[in-house]
Amino acid sequence: MTTPNVADQPAKASMLYDPRVRSMAYQGLALIAIIWFGYFIWDNATTNMENRGIKTGFDFLWNRAGFDIIQTPVEYTQDSSYGRSFLVGLINTLIVAGLGVIVATILGFVIGVARLSNNYVIRKLATVYIEIFRNIPLLLQIFFWYHAVLKPLPSPRSLYEKGEVIAFGINNRGAYLPEPIFGDYSFLILLGLIAAFLGSYFLGKWAKKRQEMTGMPFPVFLCSFGMIIGLPFIGWLMAMVLASESAPLTFSYAEMAGFQLKGGLPIIPELVALLVALAVYTAAFIAEIVRAGIQSVSHGQTEAAHALGIRNGVTLRLVIIPQALRVIIPPLTSQYLNLTKNSSLATAIAYPDLVSVFAGTALNQTGQAVEIISLTMAVYLLVSLTTSVFMNWYNSKMSLVER
Repeated sequence: MTTPNVADQPAKASMLYDPRVRSMAYQGLALIAIIWFGYFIWDNATTNMENRGIKTGFDFLWNRAGFDIIQTPVEYTQDSSYGRSFLVGLINTLIVAGLGVIVATILGFVIGVARLSNNYVIRKLATVYIEIFRNIPLLLQIFFWYHAVLKPLPSPRSLYEKGEVIAFGINNRGAYLPEPIFGDYSFLILLGLIAAFLGSYFLGKWAKKRQEMTGMPFPVFLCSFGMIIGLPFIGWLMAMVLASESAPLTFSYAEMAGFQLKGGLPIIPELVALLVALAVYTAAFIAEIVRAGIQSVSHGQTEAAHALGIRNGVTLRLVIIPQALRVIIPPLTSQYLNLTKNSSLATAIAYPDLVSVFAGTALNQTGQAVEIISLTMAVYLLVSLTTSVFMNWYNSKMSLVER
């Protein structure tokens, strides 16, 4: 048996020419450079602050804030801490962003569908809406709704007399709604509402499977609407029986006292102006996304549905929209992120969001610029990433699955 000659064996390639080794080396060098750059920035900032006698750290969050906030969804006074003001600003931001996403989505879908209507007037009105509101800067729209629409409204003193009770009122101080007051066993009403939503969800899933197997539709909307109304009402009846001496749910109304209204559930004009501007502005972009998504679906789908005798509304809801969502969802995610970030413009009309309260008033009083701006940026980053993760998950659920 002959042994192979060493000279005949191919020489080993150098590790420098191995693509995997070079890739790992480049990534390692890039990571080291990023870490070094971050450390350099942090060390330079802390050194300069120490030289100027500026304290660093987050201990200021437990200090007394000493300022008022016009809308406080949680308990807050001047004696509360800066950390508490941070929480108030965060909740106010989430309120306007959440409501804005809901209103803009509904309005955008309606305008987007109307943009493709066969009715000439409806189609042109939708076009005019889109071209007007998406081409005017958002900040100007916020100023318009706040200064030109809400501020010129009459004052409470000119509308109501002293001692007058108002169930619902709108004036230049905002809108006043009845405030719900929950009594004994009122949790039964909440349990009924939760049960209604869960029941509607599972009913929808069951109805979808039933229709796929039998082809027979089920009135999910009517049944869900009946549950959402009926189950909380049953909970209210049960609470009335158990709490015989007091009502489980009552309402407190606003009352004119002196020069202003007291009581009720006030909705400040800053919130209304910001919410309307964000929703109207973002809905114009969502409408174009919806229009493009619907037009991306082959017209043969509509013709096939009509050939089976399916009406236009049912065709749009069950045939066209489910397919269009695969095109709509990715750009729709970007609009949701833009709406959330654009809510920071609230500082222009003094709506107490995170930027106005924490990155504004708290920053001016404490001087902790690095800590406060870092926290504010981290919050917006976290909210945006959470939105992206949810929308990506929903997009994967709606995507086509190859068999």
